[in-house]
Amino acid sequence: MEFVILAVVIALVAVGAISGLVISSRKKKQLPPAAPPSAPTITAPPAEPHVGDEAETPREEPRRTIEEVGLPSAEEADSPVAVEDPVAAEAEAPAAPEIETPEPAAGRLVRLRARLARSQNSLGKGLLTLLSREHLDEDTWEEIEETLLTADVGVAPTQELVERLRERVKVLGTRTPDELRTLLREELLTLVGTDLDRAVKTESGLDTPGVVMVVGVNGTGKTTTTGKLARVLVADGRSVVLGAADTFRAAAADQLQTWGERVGARTVRGPEGGDPASIAFDAVKEGIAEGADVVLIDTAGRLHTKTGLMDELGKVKRVVEKHGPLDEILLVLDATTGQNGLVQARVFAEVVDITGIVLTKLDGTAKGGIVVAVQRELGVPVKLVGLGEGPDDLAPFEPEAFVDALIGD
Repeated sequence: MEFVILAVVIALVAVGAISGLVISSRKKKQLPPAAPPSAPTITAPPAEPHVGDEAETPREEPRRTIEEVGLPSAEEADSPVAVEDPVAAEAEAPAAPEIETPEPAAGRLVRLRARLARSQNSLGKGLLTLLSREHLDEDTWEEIEETLLTADVGVAPTQELVERLRERVKVLGTRTPDELRTLLREELLTLVGTDLDRAVKTESGLDTPGVVMVVGVNGTGKTTTTGKLARVLVADGRSVVLGAADTFRAAAADQLQTWGERVGARTVRGPEGGDPASIAFDAVKEGIAEGADVVLIDTAGRLHTKTGLMDELGKVKRVVEKHGPLDEILLVLDATTGQNGLVQARVFAEVVDITGIVLTKLDGTAKGGIVVAVQRELGVPVKLVGLGEGPDDLAPFEPEAFVDALIGD
């Protein structure tokens, strides 16, 4: 009997010890207290799957039987799976530049007459004021000469104009303002020249495109003029290819290409510092292949004092002429440079056969006489004039509109 009681007591002690161990171990597995509300929230990576007592109760989810699962059709099985490229999705393709429609070139100088007149009026008004004096003595005629020379008309043209005015005023006798205006207008038109061919030659007469090369000194607006000339030609219904043969100025090719894209003209270009003659040759070659009407070649701005650069310009001309003769070589001059522009013109004329002149910034100078002086110096006409910063502010030169702007209303 005592043995049985002793066995029961030992069993109760053993059960109590085991219960204490279990309770102790469970207390150690309690979660740490929650962080205070002010503590920052930290996102931890997903925990490892639990096993045993710590496993979560599985959630009830609807399940489909094998009969309810549909198989893909034959077309769906054969079609490739579209995989979205995150890099391609982020990098949006640049929008194609919108093609502009330039305004017609005809009549541009007349439309811009007011802008031209604002800067040229001092010449016309000064001459009319002097000619209106009651007594035209030698001092007055000397003032007239000085006015013309200040406007960069040039010495020889000035002397010719003054002599003709002297004779006509003597014959006219009494001078009304309208008579003086008519007289001065006629004489200035004679000086500027109304019988010169001022059309830009863009037709070769062969099955090849017309080729126009644009030359000039740095800073005269040569590349911009080439781009604006492309707009003039496109406005007249011509297809144009641009040759970016100015490889010495880093932004020149980009600038020309931008001008071309705006009117749908393609630009042929090469590496920076590449051979200008090679690029000019390729531009004409592409123009022939595409059946373009005109190829415009923008050359690097040359300093007229740099013999090596001027020789290279002659090389560009010779290489291009392997395709056929150049139809037009336009010299771009800054009208504000005055007599210095004549020095530049002489040197360029010795290297290449200049056929026409483009005067830029004519609206920014009161020295409109440079039109007369440069024509007399080179024996070639002014064909285009720049009258502002706008894309369509390059206009065919019209002597009548120009002289009317000189004299004013």
